[in-house]
Amino acid sequence: MTTISLNQLHERQQGTLPELLGFDIVSVTTQAINAGFDIKPHHLAPNGYLHAASIIMLADTSCGYGCMINLPEGANSFTTIELKSNFLGTAREGRVDCTASPIHLGRTTQVWDATVSAAGKNIALFRCTQMVLWPRS
Repeated sequence: MTTISLNQLHERQQGTLPELLGFDIVSVTTQAINAGFDIKPHHLAPNGYLHAASIIMLADTSCGYGCMINLPEGANSFTTIELKSNFLGTAREGRVDCTASPIHLGRTTQVWDATVSAAGKNIALFRCTQMVLWPRS
């Protein structure tokens, strides 16, 4: 398991898509990542509603940070190899929150689930599989 602080995660995302889209990490443990963003015009699709890609960024980044802090000893990194999202609703303003938690923490893969909500309602259910990357011998 890798020890990474909340501040280190914030520093690590500087200059990346999560920073550009206002990804805000609220809390991090090995069993739950809580994050979100305040909806701005750049999060919206041309129809005026929250763009699906904004939700995917939030959920995938939350799960990715969870994977990062749960990497097995000696692993280099990880990469998303599969993801799925079911959209249940949308939003136009306010805050979008996400809670991500591990389903499987293996040596070669991790599976994470995330629930995305806005105004107290679940708007997306997300699952991803992460491949653990090891040094080449």
